[in-house]
Amino acid sequence: MTSLLTTRRAFVAVVAIGLFTMAARNVTDPDVWWHLRTGQLILQNHAVFHTDPYSFTKLGQPWVNHEWLSDVLIFSIYRLAGWGGLIVTFAAITSAAFMLVFLRCEGGPYLAGAFAVWAATASAPAWGVRPQTFSLFLASLFLFLLERSYARPRVLWYTVPLMLIWVNLHAGFAVGIAFMALFLAGDVLDIALGFGEWSQFQGRLRKLSIAIVGCLAVVPLNPYGMRMYWYPLKTVYSKSIEGYISEWSSPNFHQSMYLPALLLLLAILVAAALSPLRLRPRDVLLLSVTTWAALHSARHVPLFALVAAPILGKMVYAWSREKRNLFDSGIKAPPQNSGRQLVNGIVVAAFLVFGAFRVGHVLNAQSDVEKRSFPFSAVSFLQENRLPGPLFNSYNWGGYLIWRLYPEYPVYIDGRADLYGDGLLDQFASIYQISNSSWRASLDGLAIRTVLVPSDAPIASALRLSPDWKQVYEDRQAVIFCETNHQVNQ
Repeated sequence: MTSLLTTRRAFVAVVAIGLFTMAARNVTDPDVWWHLRTGQLILQNHAVFHTDPYSFTKLGQPWVNHEWLSDVLIFSIYRLAGWGGLIVTFAAITSAAFMLVFLRCEGGPYLAGAFAVWAATASAPAWGVRPQTFSLFLASLFLFLLERSYARPRVLWYTVPLMLIWVNLHAGFAVGIAFMALFLAGDVLDIALGFGEWSQFQGRLRKLSIAIVGCLAVVPLNPYGMRMYWYPLKTVYSKSIEGYISEWSSPNFHQSMYLPALLLLLAILVAAALSPLRLRPRDVLLLSVTTWAALHSARHVPLFALVAAPILGKMVYAWSREKRNLFDSGIKAPPQNSGRQLVNGIVVAAFLVFGAFRVGHVLNAQSDVEKRSFPFSAVSFLQENRLPGPLFNSYNWGGYLIWRLYPEYPVYIDGRADLYGDGLLDQFASIYQISNSSWRASLDGLAIRTVLVPSDAPIASALRLSPDWKQVYEDRQAVIFCETNHQVNQ
């Protein structure tokens, strides 16, 4: 009788549990708060937003909420299961994305597991409870389907309904279409450079072309219609977003969190030199484009990892076979007797227990993490004392203020950088950083009467010295200033 828990199956289970445990982390993304509020209001009003309801700087201005379905899902999960439900759900989605990487890797489960975990570690800085997680999973799924389509071209038809869902979840849908186009161009290069015959690719290329047209055709099937065709470019080519938002800037390899991605890139270069496997032009094209994207913006490092890990695994496996099958999946497995199955079961159970304790610890810490990461006490003070608006606030705290203070206090700015545009982002930076002499005029022009910023913000230092402002609250995290003519109950 075939063993139910072979060593290989136990290893796969350990990889899956490990990825899930890695992905279970506290909610710290500053945008999650306005996603929650937006999902709540969409469900209450039975309508999506087309104009901004949250800020006094852009109130009533057109707003393309490309993440509307993600907002609904995030709030629905939160309403049903709280922070625990969100943490567990998004950890499962993230781990599923890298289990698809595991399935795409060659060389048996042990080598595949190592490279799947490596890809996950390289991508970890981008993880969290955020709509981008849906895009990460769907990008991984598209790569899985595109590679499987060489043996089963009909799986390409799945991309069209998936695209219909994706375009309503997040503007990252453009990545799926880009991957399809890169595979199409890569196959043409393979044929042109002698890596395949036209007759071998003809049927699949036709299906892939039709699938791309089908995916493009469903893009307008969202509340914002045709605008979604060019909306992703609006963010990608914003100079202010690149300049002010760290994840849109190039990765800083002096930071340890980007070291796995750097090592993955270096390993690709070394493996290309040592491996007997000659990469197909399609693989070179995919690596070139995603490497450029990752070096241009830290936000795109996960896309590079999804592409690079299986290609690196393929080269390492080819090298290992040349070196007497160091990682060969064909090595004879040890007998799967009852004792070995018991050991396998104990190992899997140990990982399950560890994962459960880890997730439990994360859930128990969420309340404290919120108070450490966001101005919980300062907002409570603001509510209790009914401080006057308009309110100038930190960019990273705007979403939290929307969740806690809407509609009483419209925000100056929040994480919807695409809505605010380069002009307001530049204005915010000049005020917050005191970067030029016009910062005071900007505050006066907006009739700002209350300022809520981190205690160490440059503007806080300037306002402490100004006779026109008085500090009415401060803790280790936040400080609040009001105009001097406003009385506050201390």
